[in-house]
Amino acid sequence: MKKKITILVLIMISFIFKAQTYPLRTYTEVPINAYIKDLDNELVPYEGIWKGTWNGKTVFIYLKRIKNYFTHLENKPYYNDILIGKFKILNSNGTILFDNSILSDENVKIKGSRFFSVPNIRYTLNYADPDLCNTSGNIIINFIDSSKTQLNWKLNLGSNMITTDCQYYNTIPFPQALPKEIILTKQ
Repeated sequence: MKKKITILVLIMISFIFKAQTYPLRTYTEVPINAYIKDLDNELVPYEGIWKGTWNGKTVFIYLKRIKNYFTHLENKPYYNDILIGKFKILNSNGTILFDNSILSDENVKIKGSRFFSVPNIRYTLNYADPDLCNTSGNIIINFIDSSKTQLNWKLNLGSNMITTDCQYYNTIPFPQALPKEIILTKQ
């Protein structure tokens, strides 16, 4: 009898955890510790190395899907599948200007947020760069071709306050690690 009760409890627990899994495009509030999962593998086409040119520089963006990423929003923790991004920027001579491609996945400067559908399907990411005086903003990406090999990238910088303790205080022009707009091609 005790064995049957234990099995029943385990089955009930597994149903509870399965009941807390939601599709990636869930836009409503979810219960604490829910999992917003990429059930349809929508993030997979974004994964990989993306390359473009910007102001004579070569831009490499490395996007990777992370499963079960812990998010703590307004004291309502949950888990979700997201994209994370790393980047490397080279000048026209091939000299590395910025490179965070070796950062651990936990310390990336670009972390995914969610999909938007109107007027077209776009994915948003948040950018926070402590190495550039906490420059921050959001990035919107979307495919511009049906084969999903070209990606439109738009960076909207926030209102970043540069203080005197910033190593780039009074540097003109202020270093810009990432392009505000670029078309990237999958490598």
